[in-house]
Amino acid sequence: MFGLLVQWLLYAIALMVVSKIVPGFYVAGLWPALIASLVIGLLNATLGLLLKIVTFPISILTFGLFLLVINGLMILVASSIVRGFHVSGWIPALWGAVVLALLGVLIRAVTKNS
Repeated sequence: MFGLLVQWLLYAIALMVVSKIVPGFYVAGLWPALIASLVIGLLNATLGLLLKIVTFPISILTFGLFLLVINGLMILVASSIVRGFHVSGWIPALWGAVVLALLGVLIRAVTKNS
């Protein structure tokens, strides 16, 4: 349980890092980042999973790169739901998905033992 909370906090911090790196990606502070990371996680677990199943053939053809498009879409949807979290279009959402994927690998490596 504690590991899950640590991962949630680290993903929220990752969202704040992405907002500093990617133009058009805005997070107002830690609370909006925490809520946005929770909403993105819930969207990926529900709608994102359904989209990944439906678009599986496209993902195979693109060697998994289409999954970044789906993750970008989940970020855009979360941006429309969460106050204090704004993404200004597809390109920032796609770059945000790329950076979040890279930071996610780092977070999973750090929290793997906890």
